Amino acid sequence: MRLGVYGGTFDPPHLGHLVAASDTCEALGLHRVLWVPSAVHPLKAGRVRTPPALRLEMVRAAIAGDPRFAADDLELRRQGPSYTVDTLRELRAREPAAELFFITGADILAELHRWREPDEVLRLATLVVVSRAGEALSPSGGAAARAVEITRVDVSSTQVRRLAAAGKSIRYLVPEAVRAVIERERLYRDLSH
Repeated sequence: MRLGVYGGTFDPPHLGHLVAASDTCEALGLHRVLWVPSAVHPLKAGRVRTPPALRLEMVRAAIAGDPRFAADDLELRRQGPSYTVDTLRELRAREPAAELFFITGADILAELHRWREPDEVLRLATLVVVSRAGEALSPSGGAAARAVEITRVDVSSTQVRRLAAAGKSIRYLVPEAVRAVIERERLYRDLSH
């Protein structure tokens, strides 16, 4: 089984995340992609304000109906920072026969040297870097990564949060089910999110 592992804060998950996961699934022939929201992202400590349970709910809402995708709360159940190496070790123990592909953005690749045990991450999984057309890849420390060019969708979680905070529409930037959670919970109402 070829298993994609898509980690991130997903605060909130948006259409760009969905397109990246779908394009990667198709390009690499993945059987499944696990969306793994981080509990405490070590490189974004103190910047993520939305409670983990709500981010998981938004991920589940975003991927509902696509049988290729599943949400996994393994990082939310673990205490402390969410290190990729720990997640991959747990998945390797749970799925010993699976070939793991860790999916990340080109912007994150430049910070690979700051990850916990980056060499072990590269041993446990193939690092897959999604990039939009024309985006340059700059691996940290010469790390080998599999590049997947994805459909360009210019939306970011930061943009969605800012629009929501300003009371502007986020329709067509996030799935409707995610928008419903954001509105119900009154997320991102102040710019500290």
